[in-house]
Amino acid sequence: MATQPKSVLLLQWTLGLVVLVEACFLAFSPPEIKAFHKAGMPTLVRLALAWGEIAGALLFLVARTTAVGGWILIAVLLTAAAVHILHGMLHVGMLLIYAAAAWAVIAHRSARA
Repeated sequence: MATQPKSVLLLQWTLGLVVLVEACFLAFSPPEIKAFHKAGMPTLVRLALAWGEIAGALLFLVARTTAVGGWILIAVLLTAAAVHILHGMLHVGMLLIYAAAAWAVIAHRSARA
């Protein structure tokens, strides 16, 4: 496989690291845990989303598993957006942008393969 342009590599690493850090906050940060609980969402949902994002982000950062990690990220991010909307939190633009960025990286890698 040919090397990808620096712009795509930068997008891949930026997205992967940002999602990884934010997912760790969601999983382990007491203020995030409290906010999730206050919104009336079960702990299991928080943990499933957080660990799904962590696994997807880690796979997304490894060259051989970028596509698998990207599809996991897309699925988890769209699920998170749906959960937000169902709970009346309509500000899901960031989640949709993250999903679109993952798709862009996957599409570029697929076109180059």
